[in-house]
Amino acid sequence: MKKVALVVGLGFGGVAFFMALLVVGVYGAAAGLLGPGGKGGQLARNSVPDAYAGLVQEWGNLCPELTPARLAAQLNQESGWNPNAQSHAEAQGIAQFIPGTWAVHGIDGNGNGRADVWDPEDAIPSAASYNCKLAQYVKDVPGDPVNNMLAAYNAGPYAVIQYSGVPPYQETQHYVRVIRAAEESFAEAEAEVRLPPSEAAARAVHFAQEQLGTPYLWGGDGGPEDDGRFDCSGLTKAAFEQVGIELPRVANDQWHAGPHPGREELLPGDLVFFATDLTDSRSIHHVGIYVGGGYMIDAPYTGAEIRFSPIDKPDYYGATRPVAT
Repeated sequence: MKKVALVVGLGFGGVAFFMALLVVGVYGAAAGLLGPGGKGGQLARNSVPDAYAGLVQEWGNLCPELTPARLAAQLNQESGWNPNAQSHAEAQGIAQFIPGTWAVHGIDGNGNGRADVWDPEDAIPSAASYNCKLAQYVKDVPGDPVNNMLAAYNAGPYAVIQYSGVPPYQETQHYVRVIRAAEESFAEAEAEVRLPPSEAAARAVHFAQEQLGTPYLWGGDGGPEDDGRFDCSGLTKAAFEQVGIELPRVANDQWHAGPHPGREELLPGDLVFFATDLTDSRSIHHVGIYVGGGYMIDAPYTGAEIRFSPIDKPDYYGATRPVAT
């Protein structure tokens, strides 16, 4: 309560001064880090919807080219965890199998006597199994074997063989790049969590500080057409653009922009998220930039201004430490 009273009692100039101290503190907080943390075989907490986490964890270790985090990033890219997804190309279900591929590679993952492309208990095991088969099909192709496996899932193994690696299709190259960039955010970090450069974190916080008092605008990116106004994810995206880190536009996609430090591991510059369902990242509805001391800078809602506010609320979901890709 003393911290809250202190902040409420600060004038706008006092907030700016306090913020300046926090920006300086980024450097001190980063000084003793040991470097990047390793990626284990466990999924990060809340990175996958509860209904599918066990399946992804189990089947994501099916072969050396696959990990639970990699399988999760792929399913997120394929369908956004929608078991009823259907594309214009007739790709179906949570793993987006086309009917011909499913007829050959779909498996009865839950043992109920039938392989159903619309049932995640069949489709997720089938995706893992098919990935591993593809890895074997293209194992003699030059280049990164994981990239080749993912490219084969998207474009077919024969295209990967024909082009001696990821084929020159814009869709396939984007597919591989997005999954490889996102997989780290699905993996449970070990003892140390990777930081962006301390200067980058400080500059992102400083940018957000300079927007304090700016009126909120839904959909605002801060450009001239928005009269310099932001919504929550527009502010965070703009802050990290200043330091060369590109974030997705919406908050629940920004959740996957890096590893996830725990509440006790937060450092200035981390993104902090809030959700309506604390087991599902798709329900994230708000994001801010952590500045230390249990506070963030955020663009809250229509009629309010960009502000300095506490993060410890009932809908606090978790944090992401953005990294360059």
